Amino acid sequence: MMIYLDNSATTPLCDSAKKAINRAMDCYGNPSSLHYAGDSARSLIESARRSVMNALEAKNGKLIFTSCGSEASNLAVLGTVNAKSRRTANRIITTDSEHPSVSKTLEALTAQGFEIYRLKTRHGALDPSDVQEALSRPVFMASLMLVNNETGAIYDVAQVFSEIKKKYPEAVCHCDAVQGFLKVKFTPDTLRADMISLSGHKIHAPKGVGALWVSDRMIKEKRIVPTILGGGQENGFRSGTENTIGISAFGAAAEECSQSFSCDTDKMIEIRQYAVDKLSQIEGISFNLPGNAAPHILNLTLPNIKSQTMLNFLTAKGVCVSSGSACSSHSNKPSETLIAFGLTSLQADCSLRVSISRYTEKSDIDALAEALLEGIKTLVRIKKR
Repeated sequence: MMIYLDNSATTPLCDSAKKAINRAMDCYGNPSSLHYAGDSARSLIESARRSVMNALEAKNGKLIFTSCGSEASNLAVLGTVNAKSRRTANRIITTDSEHPSVSKTLEALTAQGFEIYRLKTRHGALDPSDVQEALSRPVFMASLMLVNNETGAIYDVAQVFSEIKKKYPEAVCHCDAVQGFLKVKFTPDTLRADMISLSGHKIHAPKGVGALWVSDRMIKEKRIVPTILGGGQENGFRSGTENTIGISAFGAAAEECSQSFSCDTDKMIEIRQYAVDKLSQIEGISFNLPGNAAPHILNLTLPNIKSQTMLNFLTAKGVCVSSGSACSSHSNKPSETLIAFGLTSLQADCSLRVSISRYTEKSDIDALAEALLEGIKTLVRIKKR
């Protein structure tokens, strides 16, 4: 039996998503075709678009479907940079703990003359004085994640965006809300965001579908241009035949998860606290707890056992956790996010991420605790030889 505790990497499909997939599989028309089969496929996509918009509580703006959250963030950043109005300033504000889809994209922009200011995220919080320093020069754009994918820290994005807008009204604000969507409460209005990245497979939809919400202001003032050119699908912002099956499932999952949001988050908060209480009984384990944390992510450090060594042991026991972001899992370097949080390189190299979902039970945590205890005893004994 598999104990799955890696829900920040991806989540299992919910019932509504499975049913939507089955329905969409019989609707094989191209959504751009001007006949009955095309109309049927297009109807499924527009229904899903409304469902995701409703779950996001977006009163206006447009939702652009993409292949994943990474593409959504790339479109947000590069689409804004490539727009004609981009040269209002050259400073872009971000954090030192962003997902690679943002951090690597911004890193590449330095060659075009952009200055990247990275806000520090020590202990999972943004320093107000650091924010003020970031605003000491004109700002072109800000791209901040809402929930950190490794520590679960919830950053005060709304406050930063509000201060940016107050001082530099023309600045564009993008939020990577992939880990926050339907885990913490927010809307485009409360975030003060111009663009928001989302991903289907983090909310029990299949992999291969994401979305970028874009404000009416961005579209009206032509502050964003497409990065994939072709047939002009998705209102001209993302060419390529839409993934009708994945999009349909995304909409269904968003609707189901939004309807059970309060119940799901309450349960995840309870399970996460149970995990802290249970695992704290194991000698040597410490927790990397931000002051304001999402309900589904718990990061812990092992007593001088490399995370990869423990991951191999847990995998053999049928327990699935991770050492950090799945998008960076092939890197041999310690997590930059955990070092930014305040850990040493050794501590970061000995840390695990436990991430839960609406389907996680206390018995899953019990199984993890048992396997971790056995692993610590076994692997430490091997280490001492």
